[in-house]
Amino acid sequence: MEILLKLENFYENPNILHVNTMENRSYYIPFTDKAQALENGPYKSAQMMLLNGNWKFHYYTSPLKVCDDFISPEFDNNSFVDMPVPSVWQMHGYDNHQYTNTKYPFPFDPPFVPAENPCGAYITYFDINEKNSDKRKLLNFEGIDSCFYLWINGVFAGYSQVSHSTSEFDITSLVKEGRNKLAVLVLKWCDGSYLEDQDKLRMSGIFRDVYILFRPENYLRDYFVKTRLSNGFDKAYISVDFKFSKTIGHVDCKLLDAKGREIATCSSGSGSIAFEVSSPELWNAETPYLYTLIIESCGEIIIEKVGLREIKIVNGVILINGVNIKIKGVNRHDSDPVTGYVISHAQLLKDFELMKQHNINAIRTSHYPNVPCFTQYCDKFGFYVIAEADLEAHGTANLFAAPYQNIAQLANDVKFEAAMLDRMQRSVIRDKNRPCIIFWSLGNESGYGENLVKAAFWARNYDPSRLIHYESNIHTLEGTSPDESCLDVRSRMYASIDYIENEYFVEDGLYKKSGKPFVLCEFCHAMGNGPGDFEDYFESIYKHDGFVGAFVWEWCDHGVFAGLAADGHKKFLYGGDWNDFPNDGNFCLDGLVLPDRTISTSLIEYKNVIRPVRAAAITASGDFEFKNMLDFINLKDYLNIKYEIFCDGVEIFKGEIAAPDIAPHQTRSFKIPVKIPANGVCFIKFDYVQTVDLPFKTIGFPLGSDQLRLSAPEIKFSVPIKPAPTASNVELNEDDYSITVNAGHFKYVFSKQNGIFDTLSYENKSFLSAPMQYNIWRAPTDNDRNVKLDWFKAGFDRTITRVYSAKAKAEKGGVTITCSLSMTPIFLARVLTIDAEFFISAEGVIKASFSATKNLVLPFLPRFGVRMFMPNAFENTEYFGYGPNESYIDKRRASYVGLFKATVNELFENYIRPQENGSHYGCEYLSVADNNSGVVVTGDNFSFNASHYTQEELAKKAHDFELEQCGQTVLCIDYMQSGIGSNSCGPELLEKYRLNAEKFYFTFELKPFAY
Repeated sequence: MEILLKLENFYENPNILHVNTMENRSYYIPFTDKAQALENGPYKSAQMMLLNGNWKFHYYTSPLKVCDDFISPEFDNNSFVDMPVPSVWQMHGYDNHQYTNTKYPFPFDPPFVPAENPCGAYITYFDINEKNSDKRKLLNFEGIDSCFYLWINGVFAGYSQVSHSTSEFDITSLVKEGRNKLAVLVLKWCDGSYLEDQDKLRMSGIFRDVYILFRPENYLRDYFVKTRLSNGFDKAYISVDFKFSKTIGHVDCKLLDAKGREIATCSSGSGSIAFEVSSPELWNAETPYLYTLIIESCGEIIIEKVGLREIKIVNGVILINGVNIKIKGVNRHDSDPVTGYVISHAQLLKDFELMKQHNINAIRTSHYPNVPCFTQYCDKFGFYVIAEADLEAHGTANLFAAPYQNIAQLANDVKFEAAMLDRMQRSVIRDKNRPCIIFWSLGNESGYGENLVKAAFWARNYDPSRLIHYESNIHTLEGTSPDESCLDVRSRMYASIDYIENEYFVEDGLYKKSGKPFVLCEFCHAMGNGPGDFEDYFESIYKHDGFVGAFVWEWCDHGVFAGLAADGHKKFLYGGDWNDFPNDGNFCLDGLVLPDRTISTSLIEYKNVIRPVRAAAITASGDFEFKNMLDFINLKDYLNIKYEIFCDGVEIFKGEIAAPDIAPHQTRSFKIPVKIPANGVCFIKFDYVQTVDLPFKTIGFPLGSDQLRLSAPEIKFSVPIKPAPTASNVELNEDDYSITVNAGHFKYVFSKQNGIFDTLSYENKSFLSAPMQYNIWRAPTDNDRNVKLDWFKAGFDRTITRVYSAKAKAEKGGVTITCSLSMTPIFLARVLTIDAEFFISAEGVIKASFSATKNLVLPFLPRFGVRMFMPNAFENTEYFGYGPNESYIDKRRASYVGLFKATVNELFENYIRPQENGSHYGCEYLSVADNNSGVVVTGDNFSFNASHYTQEELAKKAHDFELEQCGQTVLCIDYMQSGIGSNSCGPELLEKYRLNAEKFYFTFELKPFAY
């Protein structure tokens, strides 16, 4: 008869968080070999036994169903399967994937969790040899979700929770020389899961490294490196406090500079040492200089990298080493589409590489401590960090009450006081020696109450050298006023520009209310096509000294890799694809990169908004003005400026100059010899290229660009097309349904029912495979997720065109068709009233003019223009406008005005959930052609989109791999598309980017041609 395991119920007892775990300590790996230690390769330490690899595993639907004998040394594990450690079991076919943002995946009944609580039983074996038999054996688990029970050789060894923190156990008395058995039972949910309701895919298992450290009987257990700078920054003072496992031991320390030269030594038996460094090199994100501290004690060697920097707030401004810095950041999860929560060094380095290549200088660890080596790399490569505790209780906002009325419930619940304090302590103590961390964050979206006040004051007292951050202090329980004096900054999410300017800052730059510095810990929700408001926010960031900066939500899309489609396309799944309840759909696809780190146009856009230098203006004397947007580096030491002059998109001159002497935050003007042609649209484009070798970016790496117009605004692009034949006779025929204009080499048929052309035939070739349409709709973007509800309600997706009158008149040189019409959905109010005029010249040129009046009661329009359905062979485009990246009225800083060529397939921008994409803004010329014919569109500042997918297909399909091409080239010629914005989570689209004018006018010319 099978005997079931009887567990002591720690997992539903918030008073028992850890059993037999060691006291928290800073993260380090001890060595005995100095050379290996200096290589900074932790897995090379002879004092470390890495237990990663294939373990034996069995999945149970509940801890109540676990067999008792799996912990026994004699257990036959043949019924168990292999499971890699680290891993998460959902990625190996066990349990169910689930994505939920704010909603708890179980009933809200704290501290209880469902009895049907999936769990995994793990078994592995390790050998203790004679060499290590007399050492202390410290077993480390760097991350297990959500809690676990531990047995060594059949004996209960401990329990722990807090998924993203290290749990260390002294197992010396439980192991023996030779073979030993380690058994772990991991539960999916525990009382701590109420505090781990982060916006992410929910996964379970042993997902970080597992290892044993062999330590001497008395060993250096913990240390705290503290630094202080003199007022003039000409001296630095380093002190280190040591804690030992038993009695205070002797410590020998050496301090090396970045070149490995010894600059100071110190020995002590008192538990602390101190150094003084003259003329120190200071650490910051732009020049992340690190010293090396070698600590020798009790026969062990520990290597610690030391960064000398000072964080202060002066008059409401955050200063790093006395400098008012600007944060250009992102929020980052540990996330991968194949390995889930498991993040290797190589995966980390890929993220850091892409961030550095795109000018990002800061990371918020959303919303838990990332893998331990993460902050070491941030020290090395230069990133400011908001280090966030493993805390989010967002699900409390979804209880039966007004939104956010209950979100502070657990923050005020005494049952969770110890747990919240524990999570803050584990975050701070682990990473306290990392100079990259400038903020300790209490966690995320858990409301504010006494539990968090106590956690904040603990952090303030333990480490007064850093700032304390928390955004959710704006949400408190009714009748409570928890102390906010422990918080150093005023942090907000998705605050609108108007709020920032009118509620936080006043015109003279002083601060309202708290007088604390301001940071957007989340902004510009990077979901799908978007965001479109980077530039607007950074105008405000650069305007106010007290506005330290912002962190994009978020770095990467969260999706699960599901193999390849028939065409080789990667398939990524998201919430709802696993019948998971609750789920929040594709809200996890909100990153600047795809799950596999493919770069999106959003990341390219962000890179150029946060470029290190800006061409600010052309002065009256013809000088070019540049501003250094860096905080610590003079431009002359960092980059060169390449410039190109284009006339009608054709390069006519180029050159390169060394960047002038421009100190950080300063502006300087200088001349570049340019000769502006009298004709053509002329621009000068500046490309900023790096002149020094740095990690991930070598000499010549592009850092950003600017473009300034040189010619007068009234000068227009010269269209590069050959003259068309002129007809000697233009025939006009009209019946009740249509107007036909025939000139021999062309025949156009105009529909009186639709108020636009059904047929365009030129040189005996049809240029339309279906009738043209008036178009106000677009496949909603993720950032349209709110306004699209109003659009659907107003019927924008299903308007019917009604023509009231259509008249044709033959004139000298052609035919004029005038038409009065409206666009109205069934049973709803009229959207637009349009007076249209089409002049068809003897050459076959159509000059279209539209005067539109919008119903202002209705929401702003997605777009206005005409849609053409052309034969599929019309694949080649050439355009003069914003390119080469997709561009919109509010998303075009990574593009520039030029003459570009692309196929229709190349214009398509892929989003995992299909949506509007690939538009190009600010065009004056467009050609869409096959190999021997095509159409040319000219106008003033129109947008276009050419695609093999209809907007209906994009709106209908849930995944990119489900899309089917329509067998046509769909060409949209738009007066305007409303902007992209970031209202999937951020503020509403700014008024200036909305198509919401009561009256607007649109003209363009369309000319078919044949070679």
